[in-house]
Amino acid sequence: MKKPFLNALDDRVLVCDGAMGTMLYGKGVFINRCFESLNQSHPQLVIDVHGDYLKAGADVIETNTFGANRMKLRAFGLGDQVAEINRAGAALARAAIDQAGVADEAYVAGAIGPLGVRVEPWGKTGVDEAEVLFREQATALLAGGVDLFVLETFRDLNEIGAAIAAVRSVCDLPIVAQMTTEEDGASLDGAPAEEFAPELIRRGANVVGVNCSVGPAPMLETVERISDIVDVWLSAQPNAGKPRDIEGRNLYLCSPEYMASYARRFIASGVRLVGGCCGTTPEHIRQIALAAKSMAPGLARHAASAADVQVLPVASQPNARPGVAREQKSALAKKLVNGGFVRAIELVPPRGHSSSRALADAARLASRGVDVVTIPDGLRAGARMSALSMAVLVQQHAAVEALLQYSCRDRNLLGIQSDLLGAHAMGVRNVLGITGDVRNLGDIPDATAVFDVDSIGLTNVINRLNHGLGIGGQAIGEPTAFHTGVMVNPSRDLEQEIRRLAYKVEAGAEFAVTRPVFDVAAFERFLKRVDSVGLPIIVGIWPFESALNAEFMANEVPGVTVPDALVERMKRSGSHGAAVAEGVAIAREIATTVKAMAAGVQIATPAGRLDAALDVLDVV
Repeated sequence: MKKPFLNALDDRVLVCDGAMGTMLYGKGVFINRCFESLNQSHPQLVIDVHGDYLKAGADVIETNTFGANRMKLRAFGLGDQVAEINRAGAALARAAIDQAGVADEAYVAGAIGPLGVRVEPWGKTGVDEAEVLFREQATALLAGGVDLFVLETFRDLNEIGAAIAAVRSVCDLPIVAQMTTEEDGASLDGAPAEEFAPELIRRGANVVGVNCSVGPAPMLETVERISDIVDVWLSAQPNAGKPRDIEGRNLYLCSPEYMASYARRFIASGVRLVGGCCGTTPEHIRQIALAAKSMAPGLARHAASAADVQVLPVASQPNARPGVAREQKSALAKKLVNGGFVRAIELVPPRGHSSSRALADAARLASRGVDVVTIPDGLRAGARMSALSMAVLVQQHAAVEALLQYSCRDRNLLGIQSDLLGAHAMGVRNVLGITGDVRNLGDIPDATAVFDVDSIGLTNVINRLNHGLGIGGQAIGEPTAFHTGVMVNPSRDLEQEIRRLAYKVEAGAEFAVTRPVFDVAAFERFLKRVDSVGLPIIVGIWPFESALNAEFMANEVPGVTVPDALVERMKRSGSHGAAVAEGVAIAREIATTVKAMAAGVQIATPAGRLDAALDVLDVV
């Protein structure tokens, strides 16, 4: 009878298969197809790929289910077929083993990859929700008859932790947990190998390792670092190098012999499950298998047990340092802590690189007693200076603090971290984190958005930096001292907005700024619901510049509610000058009314009209 998988690892090196997607693509399946759906539509094609790897010497074949979770299948209209696709994937792998006559030797590994969405604290999908989605997939693979699970190509410890927990909730089969890393050995979210490998074991993995993203040479360095600190067997499944553009095609150019030479080095470093990822073929696996068979078993394996997982608050996590007292972070923070009323005015970054006029405007605002100049981010119309650069210039040349509005839309997680560290180094302390809107505006309407995280994830990033931690949990030295703000929308679905605000506060938000408020009654209702949160609320004020502007805000700006009475007032205003005056009058009335309720106001400058904003400022 076939030995249990972990017992087999104690005896010898096992060879895993190579890329499924590469082989299917090579057989004519278009890249935009759902490869996992082939388990039902073209089962023989999948069996043939498995068979090729078994003939090449693979001991472990992964099911064609890497992306067969509900979130990813939903994009292809297959979200209700999770169970069927995963069970079929396991059955096809088992059928391939039977056809190859190696049922007493080869193992079926249930392949599970990331959900394709960010989980908390970086995204809005809860860890518990992720666990439910992974459990659905794991249950189906278990029903299909897998021998073990391979969780692979994860970048986020929280997400792979949810996957491990999901598998553990349905069975005690072995788990191979693999992160994907950069060339420096850190995960794509920045967690060093020395931190993520022990954590995977602690969460319940039996074998830990790395796969995808890089070729064998940088992966070997990561494996060697992991080998020094853990006492379980390791796995390694590198890409066949990095793809290169050859006449319009992305090709992986590492030869089978080259991959085999590194397989020997992997095995010498404690790897007992070795295979390949993107770009690897049966011929690569054939050479790796020959190399594995030529190697004697390496290091002795010691039993490792997983401790109960406890998610620690940021301040209690390893390497965390005490944060800076809030009132010491900035003048804005001190004023809010002491109960003062904040007066802020927006200053839009200029087109081009000349900042002289914008800095003159900032100096003018400072002379009128503005506490902070808000620099909005995410304006895509025209070639504008970045909000971060403008915030630095304002603080350096206009003798007034800046409130940097920072959008997630155009940045990935590592880019966000780098931007924030640079901003802090240049003196920026007040940050207003926003998710950002999807808009096809500007000179390049086809420009894409990123949305690696949303504003909750961004707030978590800032909170970690404020405790001396990078996004991967690594120490960064002295903590940053960001004063962290978030956006709220009193006009949005109230229950949803309150729930998101609670998440933002838990993530580390210290104050909030509203979207433009036109309906004071709705704002009052919102305040009553969030009073227990204890968060200072700065109210957004928007002076209409015309009747058309009022109609636009009422009908075309998502999440903004403008009462019909205000639109009618603007329509009756008559001339352009009268409309501007009426818009200021309405804004002054709103500002006067909310002054007693709020911690401050932030006045917008539509079309760059500072005079209108200053006219509103006079009443507060």
